[in-house]
Amino acid sequence: MTERGPDSAGFAVYGSAPSGHVKLTLRGVADIDLSALALQLLGVLGGDVEFARHDDHAVLAIPAATEGAVRALLATLAPGAVVASSGHAIELYKGVGLPEDVAGRIGLSGMGGTHAIGHTRMATESAVTVAGAHPFSTGTDQCLVHNGSLSNHNALRRMLVREGQTFDTENDSEVAAGYLSWRMAQGARLDEALGAALSDLDGFYTFVVGTRSGFAVLRDPVACKPAVMAETDDYVAFASEYRAFAELPGIDTATVFEPEPQRVYYWEHQA
Repeated sequence: MTERGPDSAGFAVYGSAPSGHVKLTLRGVADIDLSALALQLLGVLGGDVEFARHDDHAVLAIPAATEGAVRALLATLAPGAVVASSGHAIELYKGVGLPEDVAGRIGLSGMGGTHAIGHTRMATESAVTVAGAHPFSTGTDQCLVHNGSLSNHNALRRMLVREGQTFDTENDSEVAAGYLSWRMAQGARLDEALGAALSDLDGFYTFVVGTRSGFAVLRDPVACKPAVMAETDDYVAFASEYRAFAELPGIDTATVFEPEPQRVYYWEHQA
């Protein structure tokens, strides 16, 4: 990832929260006293609040029933903090700079989980900012990374805003994430939402979408953006280039292939 450029990078790591809790990943907390913030939340909400700092990010584990109240309190107690993701499994980190530097700052090598998605960006249509980095999370335990460009994202954004979706950036990839969240909120499975995207999204794209239980891959009908998969009995891996797999265990006997255009690939981990 680092050799692609110094623009920005992000990582979604899927682990687990304590039973009955959800995790909120906060971005922009470098100057916030998290211990004091946790005490303030505890004093208002009762229950328990756990937190872990990762450079300018923090993960709060809170009772699931208090999420709405916590979000409202954070807007008052920590207005500079941004809720980057929420869910039972997802933690989402991103920053400007080389991927290895961003990973080092947040301590990525010390994290664990069932699956993870990483992305490095080369901006072509919007500013280089932390907010504009991938992955984008617009739903519970959901995230999306995107290689490509959408031509009808402005029209889609207007439609989704009318449907109640909110967006933090002008990035077309965030619109794609919001579109899938909207479809799934209507009851579609992830594979059905991605199938509908083939008709509703104009442009070119390779998507990787993370959920609590796994991840999915979709390429547009032209499939001009590179993609390669590796599958073994122990893991599934995705990358833009084969050399990303070179050091993986068992890669010599893995099934390696390019995802076909217009086909949804989806994997789930065992419970």
